[in-house]
Amino acid sequence: MATQTVGTDATTTLTGVTFAKSLSAADVATIQQGIKNDQINGFPTYPGAFSLQGLLYVPNRGVLKVLDGDVIAWDPETGWPILISADAVAASPSSWNVA
Repeated sequence: MATQTVGTDATTTLTGVTFAKSLSAADVATIQQGIKNDQINGFPTYPGAFSLQGLLYVPNRGVLKVLDGDVIAWDPETGWPILISADAVAASPSSWNVA
């Protein structure tokens, strides 16, 4: 199996939120509304996709533990979640542009 180069069409196509235990209920709801189930036609919102305890439920795949400073992003077209570690965002140089 060979490795591949992976990227996005543009660095600003994803929507995201930086995690902290002090996130507001509105921020948590925004994350939950953004993540969709890729196994169901129409990609309906995946209920409970994220909790303030730092658990990101990836539809049909499993659970990821989110740490302070990590960025939870999702593709606004498909709702697919992406977890980016705080260290990856802070690295210099970094491919991630979080603003």
